[in-house]
Amino acid sequence: MKEQIDLQLGEQSGRIDKVLSQELVDYSRSQIQQWLKDERVMVNGTTVKANYKVKAGDQVTIAVPEPTILELTPENIPLEIVYEDEDVAVVNKPQGMVVHPSAGHPNGTLVNALLFHMQNLSSINDVIRPGIVHRIDKDTSGLLMIAKNDFAHESLAKQLKEKTSLRKYVALVHGVIPHEKGVIDAPIGRSKTDRKMQAVIEEGKPAVTHFQVLERFADFTLVELQLETGRTHQIRVHMKYIGYPLAGDPVYGPKKTLPGEGQFLHAQVLGFEHPRTGEFLTFTAPLPEVFQKTLEKLRK
Repeated sequence: MKEQIDLQLGEQSGRIDKVLSQELVDYSRSQIQQWLKDERVMVNGTTVKANYKVKAGDQVTIAVPEPTILELTPENIPLEIVYEDEDVAVVNKPQGMVVHPSAGHPNGTLVNALLFHMQNLSSINDVIRPGIVHRIDKDTSGLLMIAKNDFAHESLAKQLKEKTSLRKYVALVHGVIPHEKGVIDAPIGRSKTDRKMQAVIEEGKPAVTHFQVLERFADFTLVELQLETGRTHQIRVHMKYIGYPLAGDPVYGPKKTLPGEGQFLHAQVLGFEHPRTGEFLTFTAPLPEVFQKTLEKLRK
């Protein structure tokens, strides 16, 4: 599916490749530079090069090329399907599984497993993400909603956009949080110092996370988090920002941390209105075994 991106720039200034890489966090700077080379980027109706200096109010139009079609092979990978009907499914993704194929992960993903276990999946989200309405990171475990047709996909995506769906996570973080609950309202965008990371930056996209303390240990805190927005790495970035990074997080956490299989973050509760019946469905998934055993050790 060809895509066109239209952007009206505010107060940003500087080279267009740099400005666009800060604005379009889902695309790498090298990808944006390739679009500029391929004359896919226009400013105020004229094709520009990477060194073009943007001005406030510039209207940018990008003709995004067709995605490279990866071979999508159904794979008989065990999958915990929590709920399924003709429109939607809810799956409990294990830690370590990538959600959809990409250049670095052509197979072994949740999508490969879905293609094997389910007859129909929505086609809205391009060829490599059938059925995928939202994502969680490879090393985050827990619940994901799956759309089995385009009607369901549009409904679920609208609920995410309008913040009417329910998404609660449980995380183990470094440090002892003194407050019982709080709200982190801090914009997130691509880090200016490390392109592979996200960070709280002034010109980032709005991001809001609510947290509540569940249990305190000597050096760690167990928290429940509720997402109001769904930015890339939102919980991991926000908790690091307030000084309580996730235990086990190889990117945003300290090197000296708890042994495990990545960050201790689990998408535990998922709720949404069924696209066809209008009934509000809520699902809960227990913590993975490695998470439960770590908590038992900390309690001792």
